[in-house]
Formats: sequence, C-alpha cells, structure tokens
Amino acid sequence: MAERTDWRRLRERRMAEPGAVDAYDAAKLAYDLGKTVREMREARGWSQTRLAAEAGMTQSAVARFEAGGTVPTIPVLERLARALEADLDVRITPRLSTV
Repeated sequence: MAERTDWRRLRERRMAEPGAVDAYDAAKLAYDLGKTVREMREARGWSQTRLAAEAGMTQSAVARFEAGGTVPTIPVLERLARALEADLDVRITPRLSTV
C-alpha cells in the first residue's frame, strides 16, 4: 500500500519545484483581481452579461476572469475599470530590503 502524503507536505514539495512560486503568485493575483471585479459588479446589481456588454467582452471571458482563470492584460483591466466607472491603479513599488 502506498504511503499517503498530507496536504502540507505535498504543498511544500510542489512549491519547491522550479517556477512554482511564480506560478502561485500569478494565480493569486488573477484570483484577487477577479474577486474585486466580481464584488464591484455584484454591488451594481449587474450580471456577467451586462458587465461583458459594457466592457466589450463576452460573458464567458468575464466568467473566466472573475474565477481567476486568466491573467488579464492591461487593456482588459482598463476596459473593465471603465465599464465599472472605476480607476485602474497599476503600481510597481520597491520591496523593503532585508539586507
């Protein structure tokens, strides 16, 4: 019988693989962006179809975006922000050095 691996150990092993941290960070960013757009859309009482129409996108593209399934381009973010009458703020800030 094969030994079972608990989630923590599996995650540690996977995160140690090359590129895993970068992929995780990209997925988290996509999820966070999608969640923010979904919350703004729902606050307006809009359906995904309505947001898609306002942003010049398809409903399925909005659904994938809100689910964190795609990492959007800046033009897509601009269209979504414009449709939601929101400001898009893209920043690159230096990290605090630990040295």
